[in-house]
Amino acid sequence: MKAIVNRDDCIGCELCTQICPEVFQMDDEQIATVIANPVPASVEDKAKDAEDSCPTSAITIEE
Repeated sequence: MKAIVNRDDCIGCELCTQICPEVFQMDDEQIATVIANPVPASVEDKAKDAEDSCPTSAITIEE
């Protein structure tokens, strides 16, 4: 499973980092970045929750 953040759509709300800090963190520009690819199996559900919770749909989780 792979996580992708569309930097153009990210508004820096940090919701993804709160839901799944194992996969997402904020960079120096306060844009979400992926820090774990592939997504560890132990947090796949949390990564999908982050995708579903993103207010701008900037996160994509691919199988």
